[in-house]
Amino acid sequence: MLSGVGAAGLLLLASLTSVASQDLSGWPGYTASNVVETDSGLTASLSLAGDACNVYGYDLGALTLLVEYQTDSRLHIKIYDPSETVYQVPESVVGRPGNDTVSAASSLLSFNLTQDPFSFAVQRTDSGESIFDTSGTALVFESQYVGLRTSLPDNPNIYGFGEDTDPFRRPTTNYTRTLWSRDAYLIPPGTNLYGNHPIYFEYRESSSETHGVFMLNSNGMDLDINSDSAGQYLEYNMLGGVVDLYVLAGPGPIDVARQYSDVIGQPTMMPYWGFGFHQCRYGMQDVYEVAAVVANYSSADIPLETMWTDIDYMDLRKASRLPINVFTLDPDRFPLEKMQELVTYLHDHDQHYIMMVDPAVAYQNYTAFENGESAGIFLMNGDGSIYQGVVWPGITAFPDWFNPGTQGYWNGQFSSFFDPTNGVDIDALWIDMNEASNFCPYPCLDPAAFAVSNDDPPAPPPVRPNAGYPIPGFPADFQPSSSSRIRRGQLLGKRQMGTAGAMLGLANRDLLNPPYAIHDAAGVISDLTLNTSLIHSNGLAEYDTHNLFGTMMSETSRGALLNRRPGLRPLVITRSTFAGAGRYVGHWLGDNNSDWPHYQISIAEMIAFAAIYQVPMVGSDVCGYAGNTTEELCARWAMLGAFYPFYRNHDANEVIHQEYYLWPTVTAAAQVAIKARYQLLDYIYTALYQQSVDGTPLLNPMFFLYPTDTNTLSLDLQYFYGSSILVAPVTDEGATSVSVYFPNDQFYDFFTYAPLRGTGSSVTIDANLTQIPVFFKGGAIVPLRSDGANTTTALRELDFNLVVAPGLDGTAAGSLYLDDGVSITQAATSVIAFAYDGTTLSMSGSFGYDAGNVSIADVILLSATGSPTTVTADKPLTGGFSMAL
Repeated sequence: MLSGVGAAGLLLLASLTSVASQDLSGWPGYTASNVVETDSGLTASLSLAGDACNVYGYDLGALTLLVEYQTDSRLHIKIYDPSETVYQVPESVVGRPGNDTVSAASSLLSFNLTQDPFSFAVQRTDSGESIFDTSGTALVFESQYVGLRTSLPDNPNIYGFGEDTDPFRRPTTNYTRTLWSRDAYLIPPGTNLYGNHPIYFEYRESSSETHGVFMLNSNGMDLDINSDSAGQYLEYNMLGGVVDLYVLAGPGPIDVARQYSDVIGQPTMMPYWGFGFHQCRYGMQDVYEVAAVVANYSSADIPLETMWTDIDYMDLRKASRLPINVFTLDPDRFPLEKMQELVTYLHDHDQHYIMMVDPAVAYQNYTAFENGESAGIFLMNGDGSIYQGVVWPGITAFPDWFNPGTQGYWNGQFSSFFDPTNGVDIDALWIDMNEASNFCPYPCLDPAAFAVSNDDPPAPPPVRPNAGYPIPGFPADFQPSSSSRIRRGQLLGKRQMGTAGAMLGLANRDLLNPPYAIHDAAGVISDLTLNTSLIHSNGLAEYDTHNLFGTMMSETSRGALLNRRPGLRPLVITRSTFAGAGRYVGHWLGDNNSDWPHYQISIAEMIAFAAIYQVPMVGSDVCGYAGNTTEELCARWAMLGAFYPFYRNHDANEVIHQEYYLWPTVTAAAQVAIKARYQLLDYIYTALYQQSVDGTPLLNPMFFLYPTDTNTLSLDLQYFYGSSILVAPVTDEGATSVSVYFPNDQFYDFFTYAPLRGTGSSVTIDANLTQIPVFFKGGAIVPLRSDGANTTTALRELDFNLVVAPGLDGTAAGSLYLDDGVSITQAATSVIAFAYDGTTLSMSGSFGYDAGNVSIADVILLSATGSPTTVTADKPLTGGFSMAL
C-alpha cells in the first residue's frame, strides 16, 4: 500500500528529533521511488531528501528497500545500499530462512509504504492495527550510525533484547538496553552483558495478541524505550550494518517463539545425560581434590552425573603460579596419568567429565601457540604481526574464527589434548571468556608490561577440605607423592577492526572510536576486549563482528567435538552468544553473585533464553559464583536449580566451598530436588525435543500459557517447565512460604497430588528449606520415571508412571519422546501421545525405539475433588493401548 503525505509530512518531520542526538534534528530523511510491487512483496529506491548531515560518519545518498512476504506469518523488510558494500551479518554465522514466499493477500501482515518522506508501517491484516510504524521519525543511514524508530502503545509490554539482568518485562521510561558483548563480572543490572539477541516480543493488551520483531544486525547498538510529546516509542541506534527486520505475526506468544525459531534455526538436541546434576569449582587444588568431591557426593547419596574442572588443570607459569593456557596440564597437580584414572573412574560409574577451554592462547613457545602460528590462524595486526592481548597466562593470541584454517587447527588441538588414549577423555566442553575478554585496558599499547604489572605473587594456599586419604572408591595410590604436593594460591580475579567489498563494510570509518558512542559499560568499544580495528582473514572488521565472536567459537568447538567423536551429540556450554547460538550450544548465565537478588534474577534470565532467544539449555551458577553463600540460600538454590534446564553448582576460588554435602539442610534439599528432576527428566527431554523440532519453548513465562490473563504479564519469579509443570520457588531470604499466582485453571501439587483450583489470584504456599512448590497444570499427562537412580544411565532402565491430571473439562493429554540419548542421527525413535477423555486412557504414536524392559507401570489419576487413584498398567512401550480409568 502506497501513500504520500506532502508538505504536512515534511513539517512534522522537521519538528521531530532523534534520541540519538539533537544534531540529527535536521536530518532530511529519504524519499521512495521506483516502487515495484509484486504478488509477494515490493522493491523501491530510497534517495536522500535533502542536504547530507554527516553527523556520525557520512550519509548514504541511495538505498534499496526490499519487502518479502516469506510466510503467512513472517514479513521480511531490508534496507541496504545498492552495491551491498555495507556490512551484513554473514550467512555462514546466522543462516537465513528459505527463499519461499507467499501472496501478500494470504499474509497475516501487510506492509504500508509512505513515499515522501519515506516511512513504513506493518499492520495486522485482519484488524488494521499497526505493530511497527516508523512514520513519526526519519530513517537515518550513515556510515557509522543507523537510526530507526517505531511507535508503541502507552505502557507497552516488551520482552527480549538480551542478554541482561533487567526485569523480564522491560521498563518503558528512559530505558536503554545496549547490545555489545563484554566480560561482565557479577552481571550488574542495567548494563550490557555477555551476549546479544536483538529480538523482542510485544504483547498488546488491546487485542490480546503478541508479535515479534528481529533486527538481524550484529553491530553494537543502543535500544531505547521511552516517550516524548509524540508518544511512546522504541528506537534502534546502531553503529553500522543494515536494517534487516523480520516481523513475526504470532498471534500468540508461543506462535512467535516458533516463528522466530524458523528464522534463526531450531535449537540442537542435547545428550540425555546432560540433564543430570553437574558440579564444578574454580580453585580446585589438584586432581585429588576433584576426586574427593566425586567420592563425597557418592558418600552423601547425592546423584552426581558430571564433574567439571575450571582452568585449574592448566600448566603453570612457575614464577607466579598462574595457569598458562589451554591444552596443557599441570604435571604436579593434574598429572596426565591421574587425570586418566579420574576419567576412567567416572566412566566406569556411568558419570561424565567436562573441562574448560578459553579462546586466548598463550603467546609463548608451546605446542598450541606454535601450531596456530604456523597455520596462520591467529588474529593479525595491520602490519602482519599477531595481535596480542592479556588474559590468564599473560600475553595471548586469539584465533580468527573467520579464518578457513581455524577449524582444522581447533580439531587438531582437541584430537590431541582430549585423545581418549593419550589425553584426557572429556565428554563435553565448557567455553569461557569468549566475548572476547581481554584484561588489558584499551589502548593496551604494551601488553607485556601490563601482564608483568598484574602478575601478582601467589597467596598462601587455602586449606584442603576433606584432606583424608585414601579417597573412597579410588585406588590406594591415587594421591600425590610427598614431593609433588603442590598447593596453588589465589589467581587474579576475573576483570572486567577496512577494505571495502561485497558486504565487508564501508571504507573510511573510525573503527576504534565511532562518533556515536553506545552505552558500553566497559567504556570505549575496544576496552577490555579485542581492538575493533582488527581485520579478519576474510576482510571483515572486528568493529562489525565483535558480537559474533562467542557464537563462532562455540560452533567451531562443536565441530571439533564432532570430529573427535563423530555421530555423538556434543554438549557445549558457552558464555557469549548471539542470535541463533542455540543451534549449537547451551549457555550458563555467567559470573553471578551468591546473594538473593542474583538467585531471583536467574529465573527471568533463563526464561528469556529458553522462551525468547531459543537457547533452551540454560542455567545459572547454583548457590552463586562469587561471594560466600549461606546454607539457606544454597538449599533454596539447589531446589530452584533442579528446575533449570542446565543444572550446575559452581563457585569461585576465593569463597567458601558450597558442595551440597557440606550442610545437612542443603544435602536434604538437593536429594529431594534431584529426585524430582530425575523423575521428570524424560518430560524435560521430550520438551527439548519438541523445541528442536519447531521452537515450542522448553520453559514458558506465565503469560505464554495464559496470554489473555493480564495479571501474568509481569510475573518473572514463577514459570512453567514445558507446558505442564508450574514452578514457584521461595525467593525471599528467611521466608518459609511463597505467594503463588494461579490463573483460572485446575492445578495439582507435584509432591502430594493435592488439587488446587486457581481463580486468578495469589495463594500462600508453605515451603520449608527442603521444599519447593511445584504443580501439575490441569489437562496434562506427565510420564515420570520411577525413583531410585543415581545416574541417568540407571534412570533409563526404570519404568514410567503416568500422572493423569484432568483439566477443567475432565480431559488430559501428554507426550513422550524416546531415543538412545546420545546419537545425532537416530536409528529409531518413539514419539508417543497420551490422551484421556474423562473415562479412557489411550497411548498411540510411533514405537521404533527399543526401550528394553521399560514399561508404563502405573497410572495415577488425579482428582479435583478427592484422592488420586492408582491403576496398574504394566504396558510395554512397543505399541498403543487403551484402558478404562
